[in-house]
Amino acid sequence: MTTKGNPLQLAQEPVLVEQLRLLFQGTRTTGIPITGVIVLLVWSLSNPNNAPILCAWAVLALLSHLNFLLFARRCMVAGMASDQTHRTVWILMVLSMIGGMIWAGLAWIAMDNVGLSGNLLVLVAIAAMASGSASSRSPVLPVFAAYIVPNQLLTALKMWQISANDPTYVALGAACILFMLGLLGQARSNALNIRTSIELRFENINLLDKLRRETELAKGARIQAEQAQCEAEHANAAKSKFLAAASHDLRQPIHAQGLFLNVLSRTPLDARQRQLLDSVHASAAASSDMLNALLDFSRIDAGVIEPQIAPFRVQSVLNKIEREFEPQADAKGLRYRSRESALVAQSDPALVEMILRNLVSNAIRYTERGGLLVTCRQRGTEAVLEVWDTGIGIALAQQQDIFREFHQLGNPQRDQRNGLGLGLAIAQGLARTLGHPLTLKSTVQRGSRFQLALPISTQALVQQVPTPETGMALLRNVRVLVVEDDEAVRQGMLQLLLDWGCQCEGAPDQDGALARVQGFVPQVVISDYRLREERTGVQAIAALRAVLGADLPALLITGDTAADRLREALASGIPLLHKPLTPRQLYSALVNELQL
Repeated sequence: MTTKGNPLQLAQEPVLVEQLRLLFQGTRTTGIPITGVIVLLVWSLSNPNNAPILCAWAVLALLSHLNFLLFARRCMVAGMASDQTHRTVWILMVLSMIGGMIWAGLAWIAMDNVGLSGNLLVLVAIAAMASGSASSRSPVLPVFAAYIVPNQLLTALKMWQISANDPTYVALGAACILFMLGLLGQARSNALNIRTSIELRFENINLLDKLRRETELAKGARIQAEQAQCEAEHANAAKSKFLAAASHDLRQPIHAQGLFLNVLSRTPLDARQRQLLDSVHASAAASSDMLNALLDFSRIDAGVIEPQIAPFRVQSVLNKIEREFEPQADAKGLRYRSRESALVAQSDPALVEMILRNLVSNAIRYTERGGLLVTCRQRGTEAVLEVWDTGIGIALAQQQDIFREFHQLGNPQRDQRNGLGLGLAIAQGLARTLGHPLTLKSTVQRGSRFQLALPISTQALVQQVPTPETGMALLRNVRVLVVEDDEAVRQGMLQLLLDWGCQCEGAPDQDGALARVQGFVPQVVISDYRLREERTGVQAIAALRAVLGADLPALLITGDTAADRLREALASGIPLLHKPLTPRQLYSALVNELQL
């Protein structure tokens, strides 16, 4: 079933069904953010000259996106029959084309009478919508192409029309075309990797079924069974490889986007522009959720997670989870309750938070009425975290299966919100890594209760590392060398470090880095793990230390999720960070490495 053809050519029906399912899942949560962006645009750009037509455009944009969401929901609820998939793709292409033209129409409506700042706001909004569409619609490449091509061509035409009065807009029009080509390239790579991964998963399932049948029919056919198992393991390894490749290709632009958005957020903006920027930032952050799930599972699978055990207040984790998920529960009409706790647990707070986040997300996803309770109670020498829900429940025969990766119960309600099937597998893997028991008690149609038992701490709490907001002066005038072969990521990193007051130099590879240190002696090196010519950041850092001294502080950053690469990077002994990287994570890592 595996193919490596043009992703513009539609796949076979079973694979195309899964691609459509991923596309629908990616667009499911976009309604509220896009509505907010449209309202803020009308608020920011309207004036007596354009108010009526701008309001009409807003109605068309909302109706277009609502129509796309309703069609996706109908398809998910009704189930996608194999003989209807091609028709579904054509309908989605038409809807996407209309949506892309409507958003490009904003430039034609607004850019003649809103001034320079208004024009920049229009371009940012159109570009943000195009980037969000790349992450949500790229599983079926023709659907994304139907959106981006008319969107950017019409925007470029408007830029060239305006250029009669301002030649600068000629370059902006050309930038629209280059932006379109760049997004198409990224989307093509993502679509091809997703298709290949799905095909390999089907092959793996078929091979495992074949192994099961052969074992049942003939216990004596051990040699054949071993061969089938070997084939299944190779297929599973190939699946993991392609999932890692897809994750890496998408992490680069998302990582760069996050860096540039953070730098932009620190520039002078009025209140309305900052609200719009916050909405764009939230949409960009949401697009990395699937990639982070793949990374979490890959790190567990590779065995490279090293828990940082320390005492922490359980309530701080409960508060963070409540702030994140209470709005999602409210949006579904569910009651989110959380009881206060004064307990101090002894564990890795980041990993415990990750476990709890997956459990709460799972509870909200599969609960339609009632609500959920997140609490912590003392039981002897243990602090027991509990997540209760009033959802559909899990039959006793399937309560162990739900912790397997990519496992989804054959339930119509789960078909609507089935995700990747990794959340509970990640929670179980992290609990096993920490040595904390994770248990489940559930009754069908009544709800479920997950429990995670943590040891109660008797140690003093550790002081938190300063953040960019509280300790900006710590990095002022620190000399940093950035080694990164992706131009956009490198520039984003340099802009962020300069904004913190650092002195920076950048290089695309090991040779460039060695040339830079002839006139610039860094105090710390930040290097991407995968560099040009099959070299690694470990090699680049080793070469720099040979020149500047073995005690030169360094950080590795990677977008890889392949198990072997994660183990290789960890074996170097250099602190390893993962893309997309938040400024807070980078700041804390630099402060720790420099011992400031």
